[in-house]
Amino acid sequence: MRLFKKNYEKYSDEELMLLYIEGDRKAFEQIYARYGNYLVNYFNRKLWQDLEKAEDFTQELFGKIIDRPEMFDTSKKFKTWLFTIANNMCKNEYKRVEIRKSTSHEVPEGFEAKSTSELADKQLDKQTFAESLQIELDKFKDKHKDVFMLRHFEGLSLKEIAITLEINEGTVKSRLHFITKALAEKLEIYRKLIAE
Repeated sequence: MRLFKKNYEKYSDEELMLLYIEGDRKAFEQIYARYGNYLVNYFNRKLWQDLEKAEDFTQELFGKIIDRPEMFDTSKKFKTWLFTIANNMCKNEYKRVEIRKSTSHEVPEGFEAKSTSELADKQLDKQTFAESLQIELDKFKDKHKDVFMLRHFEGLSLKEIAITLEINEGTVKSRLHFITKALAEKLEIYRKLIAE
């Protein structure tokens, strides 16, 4: 008879994966609780704001972990490993979509960010900023967009981003600097409105 119940919330991601590899199903439930919604949001942003597809991809990724938990390299950080798989799944989806139809995913003609005068007349809110940010982000190449999203939306460190995208840290810094500077210029109107 067990006198003490494991408190799975206190375990690190890596410890939980080791427990799951040894057959502890509750350890996996804790991993899912930590990263389920997190991954849905990640996939939703990366896969054209398609929530249904994002949920499917999240389930597929966790399915891979359930089927083959031993593929986790215990010498690595779980979060980095998880996002590497998620990023590769997105790359594969981009290729699949590109093959299926040769249409670009640029902002539709006539669909542009609101002008300075229109914005000045309206109340600034998070939704408007988020929409404008997404429109501007979509104008960048994936190599820049991925770095920005992993850093600012997912909270990964520069080192974690480098591992996830399989590039060196210097490249991460360079791409992040480029897109941050460009976005700051494009979204300058928000800084002015917030200061008023």
